[in-house]
Amino acid sequence: MSRLLESYVAGQWYAAPDAGTPLPSAVDGSEVARISATGIDLAEMVTYAREVGGPALSAMTFHERAGALKALALTLMAGKAEFYTLSTATGATTRDSGVDIDGGFGTLLSYASKARRELPDSTVFLDGNVEPLGKGGTFLGQHIYTSRRGVAVQINAFNFPVWGFLEKLAPAFIAGVPSIVKPASSTAYLTELVFRRIIESGLLPEGSVQLLSGSARGLLDHLGGQDSVAFTGSADTAATLRAHPNVVGKGVHFNAEADSLNASILGEDAIPGTPEFDLYVKQLVTEMTVKAGQKCTAIRRALVPLSLVDAVVDAASERLNKVVVGHPDADGVTMGALASIEQRDEVLKSIRGLTKSATIVFGDPDNVDVVGADGQSGAFLSPVLLRAEENAHEVHEL
Repeated sequence: MSRLLESYVAGQWYAAPDAGTPLPSAVDGSEVARISATGIDLAEMVTYAREVGGPALSAMTFHERAGALKALALTLMAGKAEFYTLSTATGATTRDSGVDIDGGFGTLLSYASKARRELPDSTVFLDGNVEPLGKGGTFLGQHIYTSRRGVAVQINAFNFPVWGFLEKLAPAFIAGVPSIVKPASSTAYLTELVFRRIIESGLLPEGSVQLLSGSARGLLDHLGGQDSVAFTGSADTAATLRAHPNVVGKGVHFNAEADSLNASILGEDAIPGTPEFDLYVKQLVTEMTVKAGQKCTAIRRALVPLSLVDAVVDAASERLNKVVVGHPDADGVTMGALASIEQRDEVLKSIRGLTKSATIVFGDPDNVDVVGADGQSGAFLSPVLLRAEENAHEVHEL
């Protein structure tokens, strides 16, 4: 049996008493780890964040917090080789891993730099000048920013197990608010490894970060008006969380990033042979293949003038023909697997829905040539380009 992922709760690593749920490799279906949150005291996590992590962070100045983030980013970057190795199990190529891993560390550095440049070496940030509110100078007002006395809960998606949690941790840490990190289960093994190295570094104050490996059911029951939830995932789950009584009635701050349908629009004057046309096609194919298309910002819809559709299809197909799908470590592979068999099945389901009003012009959802791996046991899928028919509604909804 593979290793059971642990949670980091109230200053201690915690292993659930049960066997947990298997987490298979996206590449070959082998068991990478197991996950379970059975027995975790969620109320204790929240209390520990408020009473231990919060005071420790709020006592640090903005510049001190920035310095800690910078030191952490450099420490993690120096040991990133092990993260790249494990990232392969998520289906990520070296390029994909760079987006997630180096991108995450770069985000820490960016926030640290901005905090040093734009915020004072203090625990309070003055917002504007003193405002006279009364006639004799005895009634004045001054807006300030300082740390909330709550916890920042982050619930993350499967596609960026490193960058996804670091880009939420960084602003919360700079603001002096402790975080509880809840990764998506399917790729949580990579998040847990990076988190373990964060704790081992000793660079962040105790209680400023905790990890919940497994279900977060019941966590929002312990939150209130000083707390926040940052969610990335499906619109259905976001709607459920947004309706939670503590969000509706107790003022829990809730932010959701869900189900993007981003578009790239080609102008009528960007005809074949122009740099703009070439850039459009190149970026379209890049967005289809980096992280196997599993990016919140990836282009889902290519909106093209009718007179240029055939040219775009031909040019994109020519590039897509050069894409090599397979094991991320195999020579020549440019696109790896989706994050899990479940995600592959979800994509196939959506393609079937899209073909109600669109025709596949590149790729075969049912067949893909895979280099260095088994196409059945791994979550591999061919890049698929569809051409929508007139008045197609599905492409704007799925």
